[in-house]
Amino acid sequence: MEPNLSPMIRDRWSPRAFDPGHLVEPEKIQLALTAAQWAPSSSNLQPWSFIVGINFDICHEKISSVLKDSNRVWARNAPVLILTVAQVQRDGQPNRFAFHDVGLATQNLLSQVTDLGMFGHFMGGFSQEAATEIFRIPSGFEPVAVGAIGYRGREDLLSSDLKEREQRIRVRKDFEAFVFTESWGIPAKLPPMDLV
Repeated sequence: MEPNLSPMIRDRWSPRAFDPGHLVEPEKIQLALTAAQWAPSSSNLQPWSFIVGINFDICHEKISSVLKDSNRVWARNAPVLILTVAQVQRDGQPNRFAFHDVGLATQNLLSQVTDLGMFGHFMGGFSQEAATEIFRIPSGFEPVAVGAIGYRGREDLLSSDLKEREQRIRVRKDFEAFVFTESWGIPAKLPPMDLV
Protein backbone atom coordinates (compact mmCIF):
# COMPACT_ATOMS: atom_id res chain seq x y z
CA MET A 1 0.00 0.00 0.00
CA GLU A 2 1.14 3.52 -0.81
CA PRO A 3 3.07 4.83 2.24
CA ASN A 4 2.15 8.48 1.54
CA LEU A 5 -1.56 7.90 2.17
CA SER A 6 -3.02 9.44 5.30
CA PRO A 7 -2.64 6.96 8.19
CA MET A 8 -6.42 7.12 8.72
CA ILE A 9 -6.84 5.65 5.22
CA ARG A 10 -3.74 3.45 5.12
CA ASP A 11 -4.38 1.83 8.50
CA ARG A 12 -8.14 1.39 8.13
CA TRP A 13 -9.03 -2.30 8.03
CA SER A 14 -12.17 -4.38 8.53
CA PRO A 15 -11.21 -7.23 10.86
CA ARG A 16 -13.48 -9.92 12.26
CA ALA A 17 -11.46 -10.51 15.43
CA PHE A 18 -12.58 -8.07 18.12
CA ASP A 19 -11.70 -8.10 21.81
CA PRO A 20 -14.95 -8.30 23.82
CA GLY A 21 -13.03 -7.68 27.04
CA HIS A 22 -11.71 -4.29 25.91
CA LEU A 23 -14.73 -2.01 26.20
CA VAL A 24 -14.85 1.14 24.11
CA GLU A 25 -14.67 4.44 25.93
CA PRO A 26 -17.97 6.32 25.39
CA GLU A 27 -16.11 9.55 24.67
CA LYS A 28 -14.37 7.84 21.73
CA ILE A 29 -17.71 6.79 20.28
CA GLN A 30 -18.97 10.33 20.75
CA LEU A 31 -15.93 11.65 18.89
CA ALA A 32 -16.47 9.15 16.05
CA LEU A 33 -20.13 10.19 15.79
CA THR A 34 -19.04 13.83 15.76
CA ALA A 35 -16.80 13.02 12.79
CA ALA A 36 -19.82 11.50 11.05
CA GLN A 37 -21.88 14.58 11.94
CA TRP A 38 -19.43 16.78 10.01
CA ALA A 39 -19.54 14.77 6.78
CA PRO A 40 -20.57 16.57 3.59
CA SER A 41 -24.04 15.92 2.18
CA SER A 42 -26.17 16.99 -0.75
CA SER A 43 -27.88 20.33 0.07
CA ASN A 44 -26.58 19.83 3.63
CA LEU A 45 -29.54 17.52 4.34
CA GLN A 46 -27.43 15.24 6.54
CA PRO A 47 -29.76 12.28 5.82
CA TRP A 48 -28.04 9.93 8.24
CA SER A 49 -29.12 8.46 11.53
CA PHE A 50 -27.21 6.06 13.76
CA ILE A 51 -28.65 3.54 16.20
CA VAL A 52 -25.81 2.76 18.60
CA GLY A 53 -25.31 -0.17 20.96
CA ILE A 54 -22.38 0.48 23.29
CA ASN A 55 -20.49 -2.04 25.40
CA PHE A 56 -23.02 -4.86 25.13
CA ASP A 57 -26.06 -2.89 26.28
CA ILE A 58 -29.63 -3.80 25.30
CA CYS A 59 -29.36 -1.90 22.02
CA HIS A 60 -26.21 -3.89 21.18
CA GLU A 61 -28.19 -7.09 21.73
CA LYS A 62 -31.01 -5.86 19.49
CA ILE A 63 -28.64 -4.92 16.67
CA SER A 64 -26.85 -8.27 17.01
CA SER A 65 -30.20 -10.04 16.65
CA VAL A 66 -30.79 -8.63 13.14
CA LEU A 67 -27.43 -9.81 11.79
CA LYS A 68 -27.17 -12.85 9.56
CA ASP A 69 -25.74 -15.80 11.47
CA SER A 70 -22.49 -15.68 9.47
CA ASN A 71 -21.89 -12.12 10.70
CA ARG A 72 -23.32 -12.46 14.19
CA VAL A 73 -20.82 -15.20 15.08
CA TRP A 74 -17.95 -12.69 15.07
CA ALA A 75 -19.60 -9.23 15.18
CA ARG A 76 -21.25 -9.89 18.55
CA ASN A 77 -17.74 -9.71 20.09
CA ALA A 78 -17.30 -6.08 19.05
CA PRO A 79 -18.30 -3.88 22.00
CA VAL A 80 -20.01 -1.35 19.72
CA LEU A 81 -22.60 -2.12 17.05
CA ILE A 82 -24.02 0.68 14.91
CA LEU A 83 -26.98 0.52 12.54
CA THR A 84 -26.84 3.24 9.90
CA VAL A 85 -30.10 4.58 8.52
CA ALA A 86 -30.76 6.80 5.49
CA GLN A 87 -33.56 9.31 5.08
CA VAL A 88 -34.55 8.30 1.56
CA GLN A 89 -37.41 10.79 1.12
CA ARG A 90 -37.01 14.56 0.74
CA ASP A 91 -40.19 16.64 0.70
CA GLY A 92 -42.13 13.58 -0.43
CA GLN A 93 -39.67 12.84 -3.23
CA PRO A 94 -36.90 10.20 -3.35
CA ASN A 95 -33.50 11.48 -2.21
CA ARG A 96 -31.19 9.62 -4.57
CA PHE A 97 -28.11 10.95 -2.75
CA ALA A 98 -29.13 9.55 0.65
CA PHE A 99 -27.11 6.32 0.55
CA HIS A 100 -24.12 8.21 -0.88
CA ASP A 101 -24.28 10.72 1.96
CA VAL A 102 -24.67 8.02 4.64
CA GLY A 103 -21.57 6.41 3.11
CA LEU A 104 -19.64 9.65 3.47
CA ALA A 105 -20.68 9.96 7.10
CA THR A 106 -19.74 6.33 7.72
CA GLN A 107 -16.30 6.87 6.17
CA ASN A 108 -15.74 9.89 8.42
CA LEU A 109 -16.70 7.73 11.39
CA LEU A 110 -14.35 4.94 10.29
CA SER A 111 -11.47 7.38 9.77
CA GLN A 112 -11.94 8.75 13.27
CA VAL A 113 -12.19 5.24 14.75
CA THR A 114 -8.94 4.33 13.01
CA ASP A 115 -7.26 7.48 14.31
CA LEU A 116 -8.32 6.44 17.83
CA GLY A 117 -6.57 3.06 17.51
CA MET A 118 -9.70 1.00 16.93
CA PHE A 119 -11.20 -0.85 13.99
CA GLY A 120 -14.58 -0.92 12.30
CA HIS A 121 -16.20 -3.46 10.01
CA PHE A 122 -19.44 -2.47 8.28
CA MET A 123 -21.61 -5.13 6.65
CA GLY A 124 -24.76 -5.53 4.62
CA GLY A 125 -25.55 -9.00 5.97
CA PHE A 126 -28.52 -8.19 8.18
CA SER A 127 -32.31 -8.15 7.97
CA GLN A 128 -33.56 -4.71 6.99
CA GLU A 129 -37.10 -5.80 7.75
CA ALA A 130 -36.25 -6.96 11.28
CA ALA A 131 -34.23 -3.80 11.95
CA THR A 132 -37.10 -1.61 10.77
CA GLU A 133 -39.55 -3.45 13.03
CA ILE A 134 -37.36 -3.73 16.14
CA PHE A 135 -36.24 -0.10 16.08
CA ARG A 136 -39.56 1.28 14.76
CA ILE A 137 -37.83 3.04 11.88
CA PRO A 138 -40.45 5.30 10.24
CA SER A 139 -41.53 5.46 6.63
CA GLY A 140 -39.13 7.46 4.49
CA PHE A 141 -36.10 6.01 6.28
CA GLU A 142 -34.19 2.86 5.36
CA PRO A 143 -31.58 0.78 7.21
CA VAL A 144 -28.29 0.79 5.29
CA ALA A 145 -25.61 -1.23 7.12
CA VAL A 146 -24.43 -2.50 10.49
CA GLY A 147 -20.97 -1.68 11.78
CA ALA A 148 -18.93 -3.51 14.40
CA ILE A 149 -16.41 -1.30 16.22
CA GLY A 150 -13.82 -2.10 18.83
CA TYR A 151 -10.26 -3.07 19.57
CA ARG A 152 -8.51 -5.94 17.80
CA GLY A 153 -8.99 -9.39 19.23
CA ARG A 154 -7.14 -12.66 18.87
CA GLU A 155 -7.38 -14.25 15.44
CA ASP A 156 -6.69 -17.69 16.88
CA LEU A 157 -10.11 -17.59 18.58
CA LEU A 158 -11.88 -17.37 15.22
CA SER A 159 -13.16 -20.41 13.36
CA SER A 160 -10.74 -21.73 10.72
CA ASP A 161 -12.69 -20.22 7.80
CA LEU A 162 -12.92 -16.79 9.45
CA LYS A 163 -9.26 -16.95 10.43
CA GLU A 164 -8.35 -17.65 6.80
CA ARG A 165 -10.41 -14.65 5.65
CA GLU A 166 -8.78 -12.50 8.34
CA GLN A 167 -5.31 -13.32 7.04
CA ARG A 168 -5.94 -12.72 3.34
CA ILE A 169 -3.79 -10.12 1.64
CA ARG A 170 -5.72 -6.93 0.98
CA VAL A 171 -6.18 -6.37 -2.74
CA ARG A 172 -7.54 -3.40 -4.66
CA LYS A 173 -8.41 -2.97 -8.33
CA ASP A 174 -5.89 -1.25 -10.59
CA PHE A 175 -6.78 2.27 -11.73
CA GLU A 176 -7.28 0.97 -15.28
CA ALA A 177 -10.32 -0.94 -14.04
CA PHE A 178 -12.16 2.05 -12.59
CA VAL A 179 -10.54 5.40 -13.56
CA PHE A 180 -11.70 6.39 -17.05
CA THR A 181 -11.49 9.36 -19.42
CA GLU A 182 -13.36 10.48 -22.55
CA SER A 183 -15.61 7.40 -22.59
CA TRP A 184 -16.47 4.43 -20.38
CA GLY A 185 -13.67 1.88 -20.31
CA ILE A 186 -10.93 4.17 -21.62
CA PRO A 187 -8.34 4.28 -18.81
CA ALA A 188 -7.16 7.72 -17.74
CA LYS A 189 -3.44 8.27 -18.21
CA LEU A 190 -2.04 9.06 -14.79
CA PRO A 191 1.60 9.73 -13.90
CA PRO A 192 3.49 6.96 -12.14
CA MET A 193 3.22 7.24 -8.36
CA ASP A 194 6.91 8.06 -7.91
CA LEU A 195 6.35 11.30 -9.91
CA VAL A 196 3.47 12.49 -7.73
